[in-house]
Amino acid sequence: MKQILVVEDDITMNKMLSDLLAAEGYKVTAVYTVAEAKQRFRPDVYDLAILDVNLPDGSGYEICKTIREKAHTAVIFLTANDLEQDMIKGYELGAADYITKPFPNTVLRHKVKAIFSMLENAEKVPPHKIYDDGRLMIDFSSMRAALDGDEIAFAPLEYRMLEVFTENKGILLTRQKLLEKLWDSQENYVDEHTLTAAISRIRGKIEKDGNKYLQTVYGMGYMFTGICGKGMED
Repeated sequence: MKQILVVEDDITMNKMLSDLLAAEGYKVTAVYTVAEAKQRFRPDVYDLAILDVNLPDGSGYEICKTIREKAHTAVIFLTANDLEQDMIKGYELGAADYITKPFPNTVLRHKVKAIFSMLENAEKVPPHKIYDDGRLMIDFSSMRAALDGDEIAFAPLEYRMLEVFTENKGILLTRQKLLEKLWDSQENYVDEHTLTAAISRIRGKIEKDGNKYLQTVYGMGYMFTGICGKGMED
């Protein structure tokens, strides 16, 4: 049974989230503060943490940093802020997703299901499935990556997207085709904004010093070009 840590200071919202997730078959631990979250978190216990950004004794970002130091537990942020810089900060800390309040219950259910599905699929990837062009290295089995020898943190969706791109190097992928490859086969929830934001984050992490990996074909889609690389190892 998947275990989820919910950190939300609003008592009504906390109970709603906990009841909703419990009804989906997850084991839920609910806390209300940063201090409680740090005290209860165990890297070998929780598969997902749902963190409110604004808490009475600090921020969900602080909890996320603590989690990232100890484990690969997935993180979803909840916030009343829909500012792009707030979302980017959450993703840079390694969050898998970001939900702006208020939100329909179906959105949370789909996003949690999608994250667990991506993590399970990542675990099934053969250990030899690695992209390495001498500059960018992505190990899809261990979900680890490096650029010029420096480790990079990608969210689960970003790993899945990079897997699709590297498997289709030099091939134009329309936005619709990307959505189909990423989500439709698993009936997971996604929208155009999520796709655009993920591509922007990937570019920000791998396109340094003038090197370009993703070519935008305006009005059509995207193409992963790579650079004088080895491609996908078998």
